[in-house]
Amino acid sequence: MITYDYYRIFYYVASCRSLTKAARILGNNQPNITRSMNNLESELGCKLMQRSNRGITLTPNGKALFEHVAIAFDQLESGEREIRQDLNMESGHVTIAASETSLRVLLLPVLRNFQLKFPEIHISISNHATPQAIRTLQSGLADFAIATTPLDIRQPLIAEPLCDFREIPIAGLKYVDLESETLTLKDLKKYPLISVGRNTGTREFYVKYFMDHHLSFHPELEASSTDQILPMVEYNLGIGFYPEDLARDAINRKRICPLHLTEDIPERTFCLVMDQTHVMSTAARRLITDIRHFTQIKKNPPEGESSDFA
Repeated sequence: MITYDYYRIFYYVASCRSLTKAARILGNNQPNITRSMNNLESELGCKLMQRSNRGITLTPNGKALFEHVAIAFDQLESGEREIRQDLNMESGHVTIAASETSLRVLLLPVLRNFQLKFPEIHISISNHATPQAIRTLQSGLADFAIATTPLDIRQPLIAEPLCDFREIPIAGLKYVDLESETLTLKDLKKYPLISVGRNTGTREFYVKYFMDHHLSFHPELEASSTDQILPMVEYNLGIGFYPEDLARDAINRKRICPLHLTEDIPERTFCLVMDQTHVMSTAARRLITDIRHFTQIKKNPPEGESSDFA
């Protein structure tokens, strides 16, 4: 079996058309280069090059071999270059499957800063409800997923809790008198309720929440996404449950009002979901590190500072 080193030396000798130049590039000496070329010709049983005072001239067999060797070495160099760029964060592609709430509350601040630091990294976001985000990861179409509880995953997927978030009931100004009251869930059912559609983690969460208090959950209006709940509430179409972080601005602007319940709404959790069989790129691993860092700051902001990521 002809060794890789023989072909490597032949590639540089044929490219430089000089044994001396090839030896210099390879950090070797000319006698060793000459010996290697003689051994290669002996192994192949043919003459590959003619040596003269003017340098090296490839024989027809040498030219034919060089065409193949050059393609192989170009591919190897391209692979090495790609790996170096990946390790240096000079190129790369990360695909994230994200639920809508996790995108708005968690991912967008991280992605903003990540792209400022690594503008050459291309990021694709597949935005789904949590069950669809998990299926996207299972099918191999995403490097990782950021999803919200409740989660239903199995090996080889694993879920790492990142941080908790809370949803609150919100109403339009038509119901502003309710803001000063403390309502029960049974009171809330007297008004039209707004929720996302079936087959979402959020819908399952509120079905269970109401059932735990011996009530059924049958919203009068269904939104196709969490984002649609806020404008529907603002237009006084009903009462909805919405992430507190996302509702804060509309509350401060007096566009909606928060409602108060006797039955606490359990906190939910943002989770990093990964496939243990999937080998992630350097860029994907670095982005995950930034997400973890952001959630730590969000959970424990420095004293006197906001939890915004910088």
